Amino acid sequence: MQSYFTMRILPTAVLTGLLTASAMAQTKPEAPAVKDVVNSYFGVEVHDPYRYLEDSKDPEAAAFMRAQADYARGVMDRIPQRAKLLAEVQKYGDAAAARTSGVQVNNDHIYYYKRLANENIPKLYVRRGMGGKERVLVDPEAVRSPQGKHFAIDWFTPSLDNKYVAYGLSLGGSEQSVLHVKEVATGRDTGDQIDRANFGPPGWTSDHRLLYNRLQKVARDAAPTEKYVNSRVYLHKLGSDPDTDVAVLGPGVTPGVTIDPAAIPFAATVPGSRHAVGVIVNGVQREVAIYTATLASISAGKPDWKKVIDPSDEVTDSSLIGDSLYLLTHKGAPRFKVLKLDLGAPDLANAALVVAPGESVITGLGAAKDALYVRRMNGSTSDLLRVPYTANAGPLAVTLPFDADIASLATDVRVPGVIYEASAWTRFGGFHSYDPLTRKVTDTRLQPQGPFDNPADVVATEVKVRSHDGTLVPLSIVHKKGLKLDGSNPTIVYGYGAYGISTTPYFRPTWLPWFQRGGIIAYAHVRGGGEYGEDWYKAGYKASKPNTWKDAIACAEWLIANKYTATPRLAIMGGSAGGIFVGRSITERPDLFGAAIDEVPVSDSLRMEFSENGVPNIPEFGSVQTEEGFKGLLAMSSYHSVKDGVAYPAVLVTTGINDPRVDAWEAGKMAARLQAATTSGKPVLLRIDYDAGHGIGSTKKQAYEERADIIAFLLWQFGVPGFQP
Repeated sequence: MQSYFTMRILPTAVLTGLLTASAMAQTKPEAPAVKDVVNSYFGVEVHDPYRYLEDSKDPEAAAFMRAQADYARGVMDRIPQRAKLLAEVQKYGDAAAARTSGVQVNNDHIYYYKRLANENIPKLYVRRGMGGKERVLVDPEAVRSPQGKHFAIDWFTPSLDNKYVAYGLSLGGSEQSVLHVKEVATGRDTGDQIDRANFGPPGWTSDHRLLYNRLQKVARDAAPTEKYVNSRVYLHKLGSDPDTDVAVLGPGVTPGVTIDPAAIPFAATVPGSRHAVGVIVNGVQREVAIYTATLASISAGKPDWKKVIDPSDEVTDSSLIGDSLYLLTHKGAPRFKVLKLDLGAPDLANAALVVAPGESVITGLGAAKDALYVRRMNGSTSDLLRVPYTANAGPLAVTLPFDADIASLATDVRVPGVIYEASAWTRFGGFHSYDPLTRKVTDTRLQPQGPFDNPADVVATEVKVRSHDGTLVPLSIVHKKGLKLDGSNPTIVYGYGAYGISTTPYFRPTWLPWFQRGGIIAYAHVRGGGEYGEDWYKAGYKASKPNTWKDAIACAEWLIANKYTATPRLAIMGGSAGGIFVGRSITERPDLFGAAIDEVPVSDSLRMEFSENGVPNIPEFGSVQTEEGFKGLLAMSSYHSVKDGVAYPAVLVTTGINDPRVDAWEAGKMAARLQAATTSGKPVLLRIDYDAGHGIGSTKKQAYEERADIIAFLLWQFGVPGFQP
């Protein structure tokens, strides 16, 4: 009681200091030991002080990660109003009755993921026709899981006649899928379980056999890089032992068909076509090889695969109907074109041009009964084309009800029309259906609209920023109406810039607590993404990768120069390959940012190649086995760019311990290096979720908790009143 009354009369400055000490009163973890490993690459010595953190079985490494996680959690929980933020995130996030995703049309059935507002994880639903009554097919929460862990659905695919649905289930966001099968009509599980089915979904034959990819079984002491090599497509009869299944596509399977061990094969069928399509993916490389075989040969277990597309043909997507294979390619067309290949005589040189290249970037296609549907992107909006199958019929534009990005198309060769997903920077959006008979677009109502899904007081502004070399980089700025340009606004520069993936318009009500406190999110469409097609992608790729973070820096400088914000209230944020966007921006210009959010980041580019998912990523980032590859990887490696004695911004590094895409040790090594090097006195926290992976398969609760942590961390570091301990 004495101390309470004493505290009440202390001067404000002293009081603030005591509260800070009290709020953050917990012992920082001991700095990890430096155990420097030196490698020489083409005459260049590279130091790696925390190499041992890569071994998750090392007790010292495991203890470091756990101590960091506990410390970060304690600090975050002590930020004033963090609990209030979480309550707001939940309020806005749960205001809509449900959230729907992954819509598939399969003849007269429609399948989709759906999570009700009071639920924690999406379930798989089905309905017969748009007006049919929906019902739950797969509920991952009904599957018993270990204490503190959860299951999630990774993928699904129904059989051609809707008798069965195959789906992948994995634990703790690991994406280590186990294939299961259910009867659609009854919901009864067939008892089929196939592990190592990470790469789904599978295909179905008309006689209910599965064409699924399965990883090889590796020895416990095998190198991590062995995990994703030598995977094959197998043919499975329901009820049989999967270990006796016959491989039908993959390395060493078919005489005369050479497939690299690092490639990932898939096989699919389409109703009404006598062909099966085999797609060979070289890791994350977008260009694929395509083979076709007759269904009869596959059913006999002796597929007669013939290559019809080589990666050099630069095809990135395809859609089959009958004997016609429609192809999306950027060969000779940096913003893509659509070709039609006749599988009766598959000569690409004679393929018909269906959609010519233009200013817009073609981003996807889907074959329906009446026509081929094609989506295109032009800046922050998309358009939709309908291409009738009749000879010499040109593309026709579908009139859309509002300007939006089209994120996906759902079509079936037995059903006319298309269902497309649309959203915008200030509109959550949903799924809309186009009927070619009425030529009208209607809201399917598959995604209920919540009261905060289309806020009238949030606006988006599109600008272009001149980068270091004069290139104009698009920047989409989202904030509340009436924003004052006085340099005081809390601002996030968000970006990605890899794999040719575009940062396209979307809105999440869970960001409203940020916007309502004057926050800005500026989406930087940096090179390495696909916003302007193949040329834009390759301008931020391997040796040209520095353009990715230099574009980010230019966008940050523009926001300051135009008084949206200032350095003390400017953060940079990104995740996964976007960790290069974040990490190299703060290591090249630590003076420019007040904070950084580095989510599940690619941080140590030189060592990623030797992780489980390293080999599939060589096509994107390169290999240390070549001098050119090494130089590019060293330049983009955030971990190796950290310098001792530099005042780095506050950094929140996040990861999931089960991450199969970017190993958690990359985040761990980056946090350790920054903590040792920085002189700013600002925190570098490592937030680890031990029931999560790359974010895919995370629960609603996990997503909400992370959103609240990010906003609280930034408002704390930006000195916003009410968030200071």
